[in-house]
Amino acid sequence: MIFRLKSVSPPVTLLLGFLLLLTGCATTGSGRAEKTTAKMEVVESEIRQAIVQIDATGLSLEKLIVPGLSDTKSAFAAYSDNVAKMERVGEKLIKHTDEMSVRGKDYFTEWEKQGNTYNNPQIRVLSEQRRSDLNTVYRRISESSIGVKGWFIAYLRDIKEIHAFLSTDLTDKGLKSITPVAQKAINDGTVLRNAVVPVLSALDGAKREMAQGGKD
Repeated sequence: MIFRLKSVSPPVTLLLGFLLLLTGCATTGSGRAEKTTAKMEVVESEIRQAIVQIDATGLSLEKLIVPGLSDTKSAFAAYSDNVAKMERVGEKLIKHTDEMSVRGKDYFTEWEKQGNTYNNPQIRVLSEQRRSDLNTVYRRISESSIGVKGWFIAYLRDIKEIHAFLSTDLTDKGLKSITPVAQKAINDGTVLRNAVVPVLSALDGAKREMAQGGKD
């Protein structure tokens, strides 16, 4: 027996098309949200690594400038290692923070475009309200990060230049002369690590708002 498919009436065809369109939009929107959230998680992890590394770098520099240190070579080797680690962590963090910013802008731009395609005025208003609310939460990341990138770059520059100076003059006089600069770099590191704490809070808030359903 051969079964023949009955023709689908125009209203049903339109309904099926509408449902497929909604499914496609939802998948695309969900995918963009997941990618944006994933990038925030990367940045959050790297900020935590940076905090740990700032502490380690500051501690190794403190030990290096202690007056009358008996084994300056070992102390300098430890500082050198921490400067290299700090540079790697810092470069990755700056790169991924910039990428997160771009991804966030793209995410909200696409959301706005999608919102403009709704014919139902109530859905359009709801879409715009949610986009505005979430954009406000996401914007707190940028607001809490104001100045942090510049401070981070300045901190990396200073600890590298201290390292370069001592690599050519690891004498008692050399250490004594660089101590005020080194002490300032240590203090700047403490200020920097405290400055990124609000960024972690903003990231956490944005991740919660953008979390996809399906998990308790």
